Amino acid sequence: MVTDTSMGGRAGNLPAEVRSFVGRRQELTEARRMLSVSRLVTLTGVGGVGKTRIALRVARRLHGAFTDGVWLAELSALQDPELLAHEVSEQLKLADTSTRPHVEVLSDYCADKRLLLVLDTCEHLIDECAALARTLLRAASGLRILATSRQPLNIPGERTLAIAPMRVPDSGPAAARCDAVALFAERAAAVVPGFVLSAGNGDAVAGLCRRLDGIPLAIELAAGRLRVLSVEQIVARLDDRFGLLSGGGRAVPGRHRGLRTAVGWSHELCAPGERLLWARLSVFAGDFDLDAVEAVCCDERLAAGEVLELVSGLVEKSIALREENAAGVRYRLLDTIREYGRDWLDALGERRTMLARHRDHYLRLARRCDEEWCGPDQVEWRARLTREHANLRAALDFCFATPGQVRVGVDLAGTLWVLWAACGLAREGRHYLDRALVLDRSPGPVRAKAVWACGVVAITQGDFDAAETLAAECREHAADGDVAAAARAAHVSGLAAVYRGDLAQGASLSRESAELYRLSDDPGTGPLIVMVNQAMALTMMGDFDGAVTVLEEHRAECEKHGELWTRSYSDYVRGLAELGRGRTASAVSYGRASLGVRRQLGEIVGIAASVDLLAWAAAADGEAHRAARLLGAAHQVWRAIGLPQVGCPELIAARDRSELAARGMVGDRAYDAAFAEGTELTFDEAIAYALGEDGTAARPPGPALLTPREREVAELVAEGLSNRKIAERLYVAKRTVDAHVEHIFAKLGFTSRTQIAAWVTGRRTGAE
Repeated sequence: MVTDTSMGGRAGNLPAEVRSFVGRRQELTEARRMLSVSRLVTLTGVGGVGKTRIALRVARRLHGAFTDGVWLAELSALQDPELLAHEVSEQLKLADTSTRPHVEVLSDYCADKRLLLVLDTCEHLIDECAALARTLLRAASGLRILATSRQPLNIPGERTLAIAPMRVPDSGPAAARCDAVALFAERAAAVVPGFVLSAGNGDAVAGLCRRLDGIPLAIELAAGRLRVLSVEQIVARLDDRFGLLSGGGRAVPGRHRGLRTAVGWSHELCAPGERLLWARLSVFAGDFDLDAVEAVCCDERLAAGEVLELVSGLVEKSIALREENAAGVRYRLLDTIREYGRDWLDALGERRTMLARHRDHYLRLARRCDEEWCGPDQVEWRARLTREHANLRAALDFCFATPGQVRVGVDLAGTLWVLWAACGLAREGRHYLDRALVLDRSPGPVRAKAVWACGVVAITQGDFDAAETLAAECREHAADGDVAAAARAAHVSGLAAVYRGDLAQGASLSRESAELYRLSDDPGTGPLIVMVNQAMALTMMGDFDGAVTVLEEHRAECEKHGELWTRSYSDYVRGLAELGRGRTASAVSYGRASLGVRRQLGEIVGIAASVDLLAWAAAADGEAHRAARLLGAAHQVWRAIGLPQVGCPELIAARDRSELAARGMVGDRAYDAAFAEGTELTFDEAIAYALGEDGTAARPPGPALLTPREREVAELVAEGLSNRKIAERLYVAKRTVDAHVEHIFAKLGFTSRTQIAAWVTGRRTGAE
């Protein structure tokens, strides 16, 4: 199940092409041919040769062949091998929160899928990528993997395609038509409007491309120099640069010479401030914004007032890439450029200092989010944490890999509880929090908060035993007079009790936790969370009026702060309470309010729960087809989460009751057909359907559930055609038509083709 794009249709996460693709026809054809006969194809070659661009172009061309999508996992920023499967799952939008081994979850998910997975930049995780590919390919016969790496994965069945530099003939008309020259001309025209190849510059361009060994990145960097130099001047200066690289015992291997020349020369042409900034930017993982650059890179050697001009200079020289989206302007370095900058940072002796400053910046960001989360900017904060995920992960990795920094890592991991608990990254949060708590056992408020965060995440995963162990440690901290730790201990124990089914205990602990939070120095969102848990327990105990009293108080607090996240949970529980009171219209209203906010926040567990609630309300209101369809849609989301109803027995029972009620109203065949339709909805379609935004809520359920193809088949049945004749007319297999007819029977409640014909005739005359 794919949570952002699809629940069964074609989907994917390939980035848009922002620059034109030039040449490489032979490589594209061969890569596609290899993928048609092998389930693992690895594109190999030196840095800057274009492996990623070719892989993405191949993937785009093959998108239509994979019913479950084409997905990119870009691995260059990932340093912790243990998070490889997690990263791939995250890119697949697989929101699993269970405690099962992640490779097992991935294998189960892919088992019945037909999808293409692009693993980009595998060389620094080569053994882990090979093991993951081997496991997934064994588990999923419909899976294809296209990898890029500087070396093969070396597993059985792998086909490798060595991506060579672009070929450049020696001279003459053929040289002007080659890919390398065409690439230079394309990029040159972007730098110098009106630039065209001509008889006057063609030989010089071809010579330049030869000198750069036909490596695309080197050619693009050289094209950027046309802002200040002619092609002939670039060639002359490159000749001097070659002498430096190959003389004095500093020979460079042939395939690396052109790239080293272009990158090194670009570095020499930078102003001193640009060189220093280039080196310092190498500590960023993924992309970054100007505020982060100023916070991390500026000091007495690099004034904040200079940064904008220096960044602009690096963009003009194609060292930094500028990307603009709804969030604003961000920048990034290509891997090869980052590696060069990192080498210079090492030579300057600044690497550890800059990594610490990078970490400190993102710790400040995490603390601001923690302080401001209980407020009106939760949607923006969630988006910001998601954008900075790679840098936050890099900051944690630095802490846990560097002597003397682990304590700060404990602080950062605990402070990032919002990222783990509210942004769908429970598995990754558990990884870092478990690691932090093992590596540093120093008592105090920092550890107490990390222990609490780990307990909350453990409950999200259904690991209630671990949560209780962590709550017990919180109580130990509370013994030293830490009121916040006492509140957190009751918080975790109360959540665990409710989701285990110990409702009276859960309600009591949650009430106690709310009171303690209010006595602490900084209650934050804590009391709001536990108030919802208290109301949940009361609702499940049948005390609907008591639950509503708590929820009304909770809503008033949320409105005071402008808070949305816990309010969406409050609206969900209010929907459950209203359903218990027999007020289905009110339950639908609260359920949709909850779902609308959860869609804004991208809160996957909450979305699944809200869709379930709306299904239960539909069943209670006699809308069996709608209930079945919503249950099918929710089933797909829970399948991705890996822990239906977060393991809560009361919620599981409620879902089972609604299914039985819907089946009893329409029968097994009609229920199963509607349920299957729900599983086929895309994620956005499912939410729109649940919210009534697609206009189907008020329609008669039967006809609305027919797909366009099923309506087409029904029309042909009405013409008196047999299933075999319909198959011939539609150019499909007869068994496909058989299945469509069975679905029509089930959805419309019919038992004969005559009834289908009458229904079609009625629709034509407007009488149905």
